[in-house]
Amino acid sequence: MEFTSSSSSLSLSRTISLSPPKIVSRCCRLHSRCFRFFSASVPIFTKFKTSPSIFTKSPKLPLFVVRNSSSITAKPSSELRKKRSDSVQDAKLRALRELFLKPGIGIDAFIIPSQDAHQSEFIAECYMRRAYISGFTGSAGTAVVTKDKAALWTDGRYFLQAEKQLNSSWILMRAGNMGVPTTSEWLNDILAPGCRVGIDPFLFSSDAAEELKDAISKNNHEVVCLYDINLVDEVWKESRPKPPSKPVRVHHLKYAGVDVATKLSSLRSELKDAGASAIVISMLDEIAWLLNLRGNDVPHSPVMYAYLIVEMDGAKLFIDNSKVNVEVMGYLKNAGVEVRPYESILSEIESLAMQGAHLWLDTSSVNAAIVNTYKSACDGYFRSIGNKSKDNPISYDSSNSQSGGPAGICRTSPIYSTKAVKNQAELEGMRNSHLSHSPCRRLTVGSAFPTRSGRVSDEIGASFRRASEKEAPIRGSQGDSPPLCKIPATKTSSWGVTPLPDLLSVVLTGSGPNGAIIHYKPEPGSCSIVNAKKLFLLDSGAQYIDGTTDVTRTVHFGEPSAWEKECFTRVLQGHIALDQAVFPENTPGFVLDAFARSSLWKIGLDYRHGTGHGVGAALNVHEGPQSISFRFGNMTPLQKGMIVSNEPGYYEDHAFGIRIENLLHVEESDTPNRFGGIGYMGFEKLTFVPIQTDIHMA
Repeated sequence: MEFTSSSSSLSLSRTISLSPPKIVSRCCRLHSRCFRFFSASVPIFTKFKTSPSIFTKSPKLPLFVVRNSSSITAKPSSELRKKRSDSVQDAKLRALRELFLKPGIGIDAFIIPSQDAHQSEFIAECYMRRAYISGFTGSAGTAVVTKDKAALWTDGRYFLQAEKQLNSSWILMRAGNMGVPTTSEWLNDILAPGCRVGIDPFLFSSDAAEELKDAISKNNHEVVCLYDINLVDEVWKESRPKPPSKPVRVHHLKYAGVDVATKLSSLRSELKDAGASAIVISMLDEIAWLLNLRGNDVPHSPVMYAYLIVEMDGAKLFIDNSKVNVEVMGYLKNAGVEVRPYESILSEIESLAMQGAHLWLDTSSVNAAIVNTYKSACDGYFRSIGNKSKDNPISYDSSNSQSGGPAGICRTSPIYSTKAVKNQAELEGMRNSHLSHSPCRRLTVGSAFPTRSGRVSDEIGASFRRASEKEAPIRGSQGDSPPLCKIPATKTSSWGVTPLPDLLSVVLTGSGPNGAIIHYKPEPGSCSIVNAKKLFLLDSGAQYIDGTTDVTRTVHFGEPSAWEKECFTRVLQGHIALDQAVFPENTPGFVLDAFARSSLWKIGLDYRHGTGHGVGAALNVHEGPQSISFRFGNMTPLQKGMIVSNEPGYYEDHAFGIRIENLLHVEESDTPNRFGGIGYMGFEKLTFVPIQTDIHMA
């Protein structure tokens, strides 16, 4: 087979000849705001408020019949396993509903979102409550359980997966399809007026909780915040995994580019300009970026569970102290950051209110428990001084900032946009991390792939080396080249973690029909054999100390059909069109989305995910605020220094899936003209993994 470099169009024909057993891929893969993105890898983005920035002001199986003395019909073992699994899931629902009637709870429905207390897209296993209660393991979705019904909402990336994983007790709600109600519309429709809907306020952003409250109040329903108990945890009991406790490490300045003192100083300037005396930061990647720290609490992302409060004269990091070693403790002390227990965040919020703090709150990400605690504490403050006029001290501007007593200033976190624009050290690290992968272009992963001699493997075998090979380094095209990275021996989901402190990696594979499941996760005993007659989709990437990679390739080990070739070609044409795009500065990403879809649209095809997501620098692989998506509500312009993915695709249900993904850096374009006196932007290509050229139409 012949492959060409992905760095640009087919005409840029730096080619490599490979025999069928060889795989062209990236060696590894990693999988922020879970409601914030539009790509193949992420859910819907909702955070569109403008914000000041720091540093720069930048703009399912058949029956088998056994014949002997009698005819016996028996289900295959996989079906028997599914029956047992269904029974377990139904028992969970029964146990959950019994809790509805307990004193002090008294609810008629309970909503279980995907998020943790920090609105993370990918979360620690102990917080995977929605997956535990429903059996659906996709990263995006919301479960709602009433006294007699259970429903799960997810988006188009996960429809096929949810169909497989949900049993008959669950109703699958295909979010985004015409006629499918939202969770609040469904609750208003099926519940008698005046019911009580329970939530865990730590798992909802303040904005989401308020939106739910307003939506269901139309039918006189009430939102009940359960601060001291999560009902799913009560069902989970002793089998629930323990919280993560791995150590935090310092992210070296040569990779971060800007020291923590400078970052904190710039942030405090933002606070002063806004009339705020403190800010609550709850997004894990924002905390990691601001403090130049990295952790290993969340699969696929080098972050740690923590909250951060920055005041004008100090800062407090709320984290499990066992994660902070002597080195990191000294580093934080030198930066003027105190370490406090993770569980003490609410008491600190109350204390700030009683001190009259003007608190900056990003209500689109800070959880409802924190915001509600602050509101209640503010009410208490004003009652204590006999002032009953200030019963709602939360403002969406700085109008309260000059008034006496505490005031909440609701704005997007100033770190959000600044983190998206990479400095030179971060950009260099991103380039180097991709170059570290480039020698892996000709690697062979054990007997992972079908060959003409008939050697085959299943999808998991295609993803990971055998345990005995777990220490075998992946080398480049020359056998004496140095080790680059190691494939994880343990099974993972779409992203996996290696023992290396500097690397979180994964390879996610899907053969034939499984490739049509956009975020397909192969499972032992149920995954497919890699078939040389079917398209094979491989989504891979890694977290290195200096950067984050994300790349997808679709290959065929035999002769693709004419239809497969046409579909692949149109996806590739869209990929190239976006790759080569030049556009005026201040152009929002949604404008470019059509570039990647146009060739598919010409024959009436499309894909259900966005074309691109932002990417962090040695941080979350999905990052905002930028995106390239058909959801045009995101008006964030693509700015110099931002990194985005380019990943158009086509997915034919129960047949095959195609996706081609590279990462791009937004840079200035040297155009011969500057119409209107403005600059023009283009893309620097970061990915160096070849694209198979004998799969497309001539």
